[in-house]
Amino acid sequence: QAQLVESGGGLVQPGGSLRLSCAASLRTFSRYAMGWFRRAPGKEREFVAAISGNGGNTYYLDSVKGRFTISRDDAKSTLSLQMNSLTPEDTAVYYCAARTTFYPYSIYRGETDYGSWGQGTQVTVSS
Repeated sequence: QAQLVESGGGLVQPGGSLRLSCAASLRTFSRYAMGWFRRAPGKEREFVAAISGNGGNTYYLDSVKGRFTISRDDAKSTLSLQMNSLTPEDTAVYYCAARTTFYPYSIYRGETDYGSWGQGTQVTVSS
């Protein structure tokens, strides 16, 4: 099973930015579709963003479109999530997830689509 380690979380003021990273110990990182999920206090974990194995396709939760950008660096086996214009509603524990795929352009939005998860990193947006 893949090991995923998130970093980059923290406390930020509304309107601020954070960049999350996920370091993956995966053979052939490019064969994995990747995603970011989050769990806000008292809520179910929800999909945030996903990227295909070849990086050619991305998909976002409506409420983060235009503010968040998912990207991957296959040479470093790293997934990133650039988060701008943060609001208190973005406060959550953020998780990265990975799954193998034979379809380089496919993206996945369901929790059950992913087989490997990181431990999460806390993002708190507050003044």
